[in-house]
Amino acid sequence: MLEEGFRVFTKGPLQNILKKATDKLYKSISAGALVTALIQSSSLVSVITISFISAGLISLAGGIGLIFGANIGTTATAWLVAGFGLKIKISALAMPMLIFGLIFSFQKKKSLKGIGNVLAGLGFFFLGIHYMKEGFDVFKQYIDLTEFAMSGILGVIVYTGLGIVITTVLQSSSATLALILTALSAGQIEYENALALAIGANVGTTITAVLGSLSSNVAGRRLAGAHLIFNVTTGIVALAFIFPLATLVNAMSDAFGISQTDYTLKLALFHTIFNLIGVIIMIPFIKKLETFLIKTLNRRLLKKILMSLNT
Repeated sequence: MLEEGFRVFTKGPLQNILKKATDKLYKSISAGALVTALIQSSSLVSVITISFISAGLISLAGGIGLIFGANIGTTATAWLVAGFGLKIKISALAMPMLIFGLIFSFQKKKSLKGIGNVLAGLGFFFLGIHYMKEGFDVFKQYIDLTEFAMSGILGVIVYTGLGIVITTVLQSSSATLALILTALSAGQIEYENALALAIGANVGTTITAVLGSLSSNVAGRRLAGAHLIFNVTTGIVALAFIFPLATLVNAMSDAFGISQTDYTLKLALFHTIFNLIGVIIMIPFIKKLETFLIKTLNRRLLKKILMSLNT
């Protein structure tokens, strides 16, 4: 509903923002981060960016910058859930949003309908967090999922794969993170395994861009390829350094006054750190990545790759 609500505005202000903010790399990354944090959907930003590139409105380099920014902006979901959603009774906020959202969503005027879908989407999002938390608390009385916890490298690999599968099914890394955070808050999963799940969610979210590019031209498919390369590279780096990164998170938690036992906020911090590191690593290679995608991946080959990934 959030995506449908914001889609109404993509031909107006959102389109103008994305078009004007892609002439320089720092601007495109900032715009991607800001818009994604606002609309709570990196998938929607990816699909919109692919459609813009397909229409020739923005360059491939500008689109890559937006995708990089979207990965940073999507970390806002983890902070929202960990710092706000799990700390207060958000179900009280959910009901007014749902009521007004449903009223507006039945209006004929597109802008009102869009606002209605946004409000209803946020309402369901908050209500979902509340019920997931309640469900995990009750569930723990009968089955303890921590019995299936796996430590070490094997656990990291298995739970990363699980994160990829869950996100591919849900088609939303934000939804996967909300699920991970509520389970972590209820003590149903181990912190170390939650870190691996978050990495898997980041990689799994590329499937939406892949699906969105299947109906686009070769330029749109190249951007989907860039998205896939970026997220997989970031995931590999995060996996390789997961334990040093966890140590860094502990040190930064002390510096920011986050309790060492507040694992939900620490997970949000971890999610932000490894996405920022991924962007920093990939920035120097944007031109090379663009050249590689244009010269190496021709129309027919790229379509075969994306179709095989979809399968």
